[in-house]
Amino acid sequence: MDRGFKFADKVVLVTGSGTGIGQAIAKKFAENGATIILLGRRKEPLEETKSELENIIGTSGSLAKIRIFPGVDVSDEAAITNMFSTISKEIGIVDILVNNAGVSGPVKLFTNSNFSEFKECIMIHLTGTFWTTIKCIENMKKGSKIITISTFFTEENKYDQRPYRFRTPYTSAQGAKNRLAEAFAWELVPDGIESVATNPGPVHSDRIYKTVYPKAAAEFLRIGGFPGLSSTEIEKILQRLLNVSGEDQTAVDTEIVSVIQELFSEKAKNEDHKSNLSSTLRELLSKTQEIAEKIQLNTKKMIVDKEFLSQEQVADMVVNLSCEKMSKLLNGKIVPNDRVFYPTRPIIGTYLQQNKIDLSSKLIVLIINSSSEKNHRRSKSIADFLVNKSKQLVVLTNDSKDLSYYKDLHSHSVNLSSETAVKKIFKLIRQKFSAIDGVVLMTGEYDYEVALNSLNRKQWDGLVEKYLFVPALITRESVISMSPEGALNEPSLFTGSIGSVIIVGPDSPAGGKISGVVRARSEIFRGALRPFNATVNQELRDVVKSNIRQYLLLPGNIEGGPTNEAKITKMISSLLSDPNSGNNQTIFYVDES
Repeated sequence: MDRGFKFADKVVLVTGSGTGIGQAIAKKFAENGATIILLGRRKEPLEETKSELENIIGTSGSLAKIRIFPGVDVSDEAAITNMFSTISKEIGIVDILVNNAGVSGPVKLFTNSNFSEFKECIMIHLTGTFWTTIKCIENMKKGSKIITISTFFTEENKYDQRPYRFRTPYTSAQGAKNRLAEAFAWELVPDGIESVATNPGPVHSDRIYKTVYPKAAAEFLRIGGFPGLSSTEIEKILQRLLNVSGEDQTAVDTEIVSVIQELFSEKAKNEDHKSNLSSTLRELLSKTQEIAEKIQLNTKKMIVDKEFLSQEQVADMVVNLSCEKMSKLLNGKIVPNDRVFYPTRPIIGTYLQQNKIDLSSKLIVLIINSSSEKNHRRSKSIADFLVNKSKQLVVLTNDSKDLSYYKDLHSHSVNLSSETAVKKIFKLIRQKFSAIDGVVLMTGEYDYEVALNSLNRKQWDGLVEKYLFVPALITRESVISMSPEGALNEPSLFTGSIGSVIIVGPDSPAGGKISGVVRARSEIFRGALRPFNATVNQELRDVVKSNIRQYLLLPGNIEGGPTNEAKITKMISSLLSDPNSGNNQTIFYVDES
């Protein structure tokens, strides 16, 4: 046996290991004698990585082996399940799982993000991490490790969150991943399996230089404008030109000609117009590159030595966290290795200075996304208060059976998981009454006594739908409904729009002697909604200069005592009355005041 190596006789599974950070991690483990399992969606990068690892193994003289599983998307339930079935039969125990797979996701103002892309990003980062971990645990023994890679943008402080503009699905998923890693650590103590997460900051990679920063720059220009072009034209042009950015001038010029012919066919018939357009498109691409470089430079200024991490440094961190002493010392922790000093506004509070509440001119939509008796009691109490104070109250339930609770109110049922259905009902409300002034979504609570590793995939997907997809969809459609028509294509129209979007819950666990594992489980989706809230509000406030705010009310308290329902109603009423009454505060723990 090759026991001279730190990870001799260990089997390490690295998700998303064909390129980038995942490949660097695999190489580092191979240098230390580990047998590596590689998986990813594309076969060619995995084959190339396998070849490189075999060279490392051959040079080092270890007895390690490499196994690849191409065509495996971590969000694909069947693919992951089948892969681990094969691993169980042909390889055996997995000693270390590294949850690394990820995508940049849409880099767009959240109102303009494609919702299917939003969901895909969440599915890969969050659900992929959950399901891979669940299936891997079945192949683990005492002493095994789970290392989850997240992002520094969801590192939470007491009074603030780090917003990451144009990256709402990314921040939501990563925030939940941090809390998921903590919850797994608590749950797996009896099994002797440890779970640690690490939050790298900016890392030298093609993804950040060629995708994230240029797309963010393009979005700034789409919103801020560029002389001679509409926002829609800017978007379509840069979708094409960024694909050839960095290539030789001939390739860029060829693509510019193609774009002009396709998007400006009438103008292109005139040589002068064609020439002017060509110059405009070159200037637009140059400005995009300039802004991307500025974003990169500004980020570097927030790092103590003004240097991004290398992929090898992240790999070193992961290998160190996988060592016996370190993983035991840091079990259940989220380890930052970003060194980024990122100043933010404090946004978390417990109460508001209650001003005079006036809802007499307000159209308010109350949405109930849970059929629990507790949630109906709370929602009905809020509805009874609002109907007497507002100009018009519309109640929406996810289940038609729940309409009986609200039969004395203007109520409808709608499939809250359907983007088409939600768009339709918001459009109908606006057409029948007027622009919507306030939306309140009651998420309800779920049973924190249920262990994560007892959930099947359908149950987990239901939780993600209820506590992340639905709140995101409702928030987006609410903001659009509170803004002038055409704001999606002309972002300047968002400026000055006013309204309140309030998400209530999920609640803290209640009762005496709440265990650490229950507290950890309860934070997973609250941990998704907090960075979502921070990012959405930064975009609404600082990017499009609107007066629309999204608020997150998290009922319950640290003692596990009962929720003060009157406080929730009062807080909702105040935020609906004056959308900016919270000032910078947008996340409230109402029962802690």
